[in-house]
Amino acid sequence: MKFVSTTGGSPPVDLQQALTRGLAPDGGLYLPERMDPMDPSILAGLHGQPFQVVSRAVARHLLGSVIPPADLDGIVEAALDFEVPLVSLGDRRPGSGDGAMDGVLDGLYLLELFHGPTLAFKDVGARFMARLLAYVDRENEEPLTILAATSGDTGSAVAQAFFGVPGTRTVILIPKGKVTPLQERQFSTLGGNVDVLEVDGTFDDCQSMVKAAFSDRDLNEAVRLSSANSINIGRLLPQIFYYVHAAAQLPPGSLPLFSVPSGNFGNLTAGLLAKRLGVATRGFVAATNVNDVVPEYLQTGVVRPPRPSTPTISNAMDVGDPSNLARILALYDGDVERLREDLVGSVHDDDETRACIADVFRRTGHILDPHSAVGYLSVTDGRRTFGDGAVVVLCTAHPVKFREAVEPAIGREVPVPERLAACLEAERHVTSIPPEASALKDFLL
Repeated sequence: MKFVSTTGGSPPVDLQQALTRGLAPDGGLYLPERMDPMDPSILAGLHGQPFQVVSRAVARHLLGSVIPPADLDGIVEAALDFEVPLVSLGDRRPGSGDGAMDGVLDGLYLLELFHGPTLAFKDVGARFMARLLAYVDRENEEPLTILAATSGDTGSAVAQAFFGVPGTRTVILIPKGKVTPLQERQFSTLGGNVDVLEVDGTFDDCQSMVKAAFSDRDLNEAVRLSSANSINIGRLLPQIFYYVHAAAQLPPGSLPLFSVPSGNFGNLTAGLLAKRLGVATRGFVAATNVNDVVPEYLQTGVVRPPRPSTPTISNAMDVGDPSNLARILALYDGDVERLREDLVGSVHDDDETRACIADVFRRTGHILDPHSAVGYLSVTDGRRTFGDGAVVVLCTAHPVKFREAVEPAIGREVPVPERLAACLEAERHVTSIPPEASALKDFLL
């Protein structure tokens, strides 16, 4: 498999180059040069199979030409040693009530992606990428610095995935005061080969600093850099696994709609790639908070210049300049009409999100985190566009990680799992820097 830049200004590269570079030399993001569909009989044979079995099959299809199947199976088994359950929310409907939500709940499924070590969907991409990168880079003796910006769960997933991995150093950039304490402590208390930089700015500042570092020729000659954000194709490919898995858990013949909480849009891009792989679907919903770059593009056909992000309670989606929009545009050759055939946008503010968390809990007993609530709210727009039928909402984080917003909405405490409680007592290791590319460069050097 070869990988090409979204801007078309760099030659195709192999898997090792795409993984270790992160960004292409021309500043573009890597995409597979081609996406051959999976054999329909193989997809059919995955019906009802566990997540690991599905992941092995998809990984072999995508990467089996460059990694021996047995080695690839080992990477999957080490990285994805947890389940990804598909929960029917309609089955949790109480036996009495006014029935106002019945039409929404019928055929509604929650894909719980937060059962990994850091209780967030990014465990899937980060853990697979860490092991894949270690495999393809195993003969290189020069240390590799993993550089990532986070507005939420990327930091903990990436730091935990690379923590203690020989030959690597992980540097995480976070916007000061804009990551929940529990999220931050999952990676700021690790130490070791994990450095955390607290930037006095926004997530977009952090992301711009990371992009500038990858584009700095002098820096890249001195320090071998790679990204673990959804910028990196190694994070994106394993996210395809759980779309195939979700479809395989539904009744045969289902044609699901996927509602995808979106910030940097890597998760949604993986879904669009999964469709090209052969996953049957009615379409996708780009579910966002008020940071609505992609929904606005779908409405107007115009990509506005980057703008500052607006802070919300669904902070992992507070992105004003989503990197993966470049991949989406490349997949559809910049043709918004073609994209509209597969995708609709849906935008929701904090008041709607809080009300949704409270309403779903009151009627079903299920607790949604703010991002998953935005996905839930977007189901109506998705059905209006793509028609009735099964809907899969991607639930991206455990609600305890956003208890500051969730607990007031449901009127009770969310129990803290033991593995997270320990983080709250540990010592923080954080370095403060200004929102300047030069400050990051100086630290890395």
